[in-house]
Amino acid sequence: MKLFRLDELDAERAGSDGAYLRFLKQPTMSAGLYALSPGDTDPQTPHAQDEIYLVVSGRAELTVGRETATVGRGSVVFVPAGTEHRFHHITEELRVLVVFSPPED
Repeated sequence: MKLFRLDELDAERAGSDGAYLRFLKQPTMSAGLYALSPGDTDPQTPHAQDEIYLVVSGRAELTVGRETATVGRGSVVFVPAGTEHRFHHITEELRVLVVFSPPED
């Protein structure tokens, strides 16, 4: 078993001066913590992997392909591989648990 605590992961992510911290990579999946602040630009480009986002805290708009939705704490979103997507109009500090399958490079 591997056990992670979100507050510790967020502190590690913040300490590395990055918006994203990958904390798990296994043969069939990987996981990370993504953080954006109000006013930040989400620089993501489409990924080669399917993704699941679980919004841990915060509030923003998320556009996936041609669909846009407001997401907040507890939102779970599936993003198919190769699909344009980005968070925008971030109104509260956003923390998102990200799961990739297969694992990201």
